[in-house]
Amino acid sequence: MTFHIDTGQRRARLAWRHGLAGPVPPGKGPEDVAADLVALHATDPATVHLSVAARLHAPLVANVEEALYERRTLLRMLGMRRTMFVVPVGFAGVVQAGATRAVATEQRKHLLRHLAQAGAGDAAWLAEVEESTYEALRRRGSATAAQLAADEPRLRTLMVLPQGSQYVTSRLLLLLAADGRIVRGRPLGSWISTQYAWSCLPDWLPEPMREPEPATARTELARAWLARYGPGTAADLKWWTGWTMTQTRAALRALEAVEVALDGGETGYVLPGDADPVEDPGPWVALLPGLDPTVMGFQSRHWYLGPHAPELFDRTGNTGPTVWAGGRIVGGWAQRSTGEVAVELLEEVPAATRRAIASAAGELSGWLGGVRVTPRFRTPLERRLTETVTPAG
Repeated sequence: MTFHIDTGQRRARLAWRHGLAGPVPPGKGPEDVAADLVALHATDPATVHLSVAARLHAPLVANVEEALYERRTLLRMLGMRRTMFVVPVGFAGVVQAGATRAVATEQRKHLLRHLAQAGAGDAAWLAEVEESTYEALRRRGSATAAQLAADEPRLRTLMVLPQGSQYVTSRLLLLLAADGRIVRGRPLGSWISTQYAWSCLPDWLPEPMREPEPATARTELARAWLARYGPGTAADLKWWTGWTMTQTRAALRALEAVEVALDGGETGYVLPGDADPVEDPGPWVALLPGLDPTVMGFQSRHWYLGPHAPELFDRTGNTGPTVWAGGRIVGGWAQRSTGEVAVELLEEVPAATRRAIASAAGELSGWLGGVRVTPRFRTPLERRLTETVTPAG
C-alpha cells in the first residue's frame, strides 16, 4: 500500500513539528526549539535568537546565551553543508560524525592545495601550525583569532591565489573547529556580533562528545530530519545533509523509511508508522528570520514557497526574512532604520490574516527594541523595505 500525503498535510506537519502553531507549552526553552528543528542555522548569529523568539513569542536573548555559554546545553558548530549550526549538546556527536567529519576532510584538502599553490607550506607545515595554535589556545583558555595570531605568527601567512588573497588564520581555525578540537564561545559584542572568542572543545563541554560510527550517525541524522521535516524527498535529505546520494539512500534503507506519494508526482519518505494524518492546526502566522531552518530545510520548496523565490532568496539560494500564513510563505519583512518591522505581502490574504501578521510585526518590533538587525544575506524584498522611507504623519 502506498500512502499519499498531500500538500495540506505537509504544511500541517511543519506547523506542529516546528513549533509554529498552537500555544507554547509551559517551560519550553531554546534547547527544545533547537531539538524541534534538529539544528538552528547560525551562519548569521541573529538567526539563532530570532528563530527561537518566533517559536516562543518572547525576547529570550538571555536564555539563549545562557544555554550556549553558561549551561552549555547548546553548541555552536560547523555541520551539514559546511554551515554553522547551533545544536543540542547531546546531538552534537551525531552531527560531527554524520556530517562534519566529511567537511573537515574536504576542507583540509582544499587548504593543502591552496598552501601549495601559494608556496606557503605543505602537510607537515600545516600539522605543526595546527598543534602550535591549539596549544596557544589551551594555554590562554580563551582567545580571539588576533590573539592566536600573535602567539603563532605563521597564522598570518598570506596565501596569494588567483581567486584572491587570504590569511591562513580563518582557514586553519575553521579546520580545527571542523575536526572537533575548538569551539566558538561568547561573541565579543552583542548577540548579533560575528566576532567570537575561541576555546578548546574538551575544556568547553561538561563531558566529552560521543561520536557514533559515521554510517550510524548518518542514519540517526536522517531519522531526526524525517521526524521533523518528513515527508521529504531523497533529494531534499541529500541537499540538507550534504551527503552523496549513495549515503542518503543507505540511511533511508537503514531506517526502513516508508515511501509516500506527494502532490505533483514526487516520492517522499517518512519514518515507519508516521504516515497517518495530523490534525489541521487552524490559522497561524509567523515572521521567520533569514536562514530560518524551516525555510532552509528542503531543496524543493514549491509547496510552501510558491512563486516568491526571486523576491525572498539571494542569488546563491539563501533566504531572507519571510512571512508565513497557514503553512506557506506569503511575503517578507525587514527592519527599518527606526527599528520598525515592516512587512510586504506578495499575495492576497484574508483581512484576519493581515491583522495577525501586523500584530506579529508589532510584537517583533517591540522586543527588538533598539537593536538593529541586518540579515547577512540581503534579498530584493528586504533591501526594498529597508530603503523605503516611512511617510510622515
